[in-house]
Amino acid sequence: MSGVDEVVRPEGGSMRELLRAGPGAVDLAAVDPRSTPGLPAAAGRGKGRKEWARGQVELLGAELGRQQEMLYASAKGAAGPGSPTSAPTQAGAHLDGDRPRRVLLVLQAMDCGGKDGTVKRVAGAMNPLGLHIRSFGPPTEEERRHDFLWRIRRALPPPGYVGVFNRSHYEDVLIARVEGLVDEATWRGRYESINDFERELADNAVTVVKVMLHISYAEQGERLMERLTDPTKYWKYNPSDLDTRARWDEYQAAYAEAIERCGPDDAPWFVVPADRKWYRDWAVAHLLRETFDGLDLGYPPADFDIARERDRLRSEGGTGQGERQVNER
Repeated sequence: MSGVDEVVRPEGGSMRELLRAGPGAVDLAAVDPRSTPGLPAAAGRGKGRKEWARGQVELLGAELGRQQEMLYASAKGAAGPGSPTSAPTQAGAHLDGDRPRRVLLVLQAMDCGGKDGTVKRVAGAMNPLGLHIRSFGPPTEEERRHDFLWRIRRALPPPGYVGVFNRSHYEDVLIARVEGLVDEATWRGRYESINDFERELADNAVTVVKVMLHISYAEQGERLMERLTDPTKYWKYNPSDLDTRARWDEYQAAYAEAIERCGPDDAPWFVVPADRKWYRDWAVAHLLRETFDGLDLGYPPADFDIARERDRLRSEGGTGQGERQVNER
């Protein structure tokens, strides 16, 4: 990790400030997909930045894991000993009113934008037991019989968990719009439905982090060619990818409008330049860290008499060895 043993904060402001899209008109063409907002001077120059960023993501992963554990512990403590985290809760420490918190990371991108890689390198650094990862493809026959948000609601993370959506409800104002799957009145009406839904999430202690991984047309072309050249990546390629690529400008316009129309303060969009994979991972990891920091999490206090339980353990043969081991760590 190039000798770096602590997390280096971004320069020029927080990543949530630097990468926030809107409010107001959104011009994706003005965002350079190869830019590196917030990258500190400590990253160095040239190829060494990649190694530095990967080391930082590893350190950030440990920090995210600690915050994730506190998120889970608070929800479990609120539900009571032996109760599932999804059970009705009582008021407790580090909760929003009487509701345990949840965090939901929404990832959207054009094909080859790096959604899977972000999940692997950033979410993968956290404890899988506290993760709730869902991917969304074309709706099934059952899903088509319901409102477009039906399958999204069913996929939300339980209290205390970090959820990751690889694609999301925004497909219903992106693909549905560009490919003409529904009429214009229908997809336009979905903006307000999405805003109502995300407002409902915020009211129920779900913190939503929406990220568009922004790659260039040229970078996408290189990544598609790599999938057609490397036999270990053939499985990632679909001939329809080129059909979608042919409508690049339409998709960019659809993304810009969705981000503009659905980016309130309690569920903002962040546009992450994603041509450089190492920067993408570093930026998303910092966005999550800053999100956790804003939740003011902590471990819940014991709801039992600690001294009494220690005395019980000693009386049943405990020697205090565990206490010594804790102190020596």
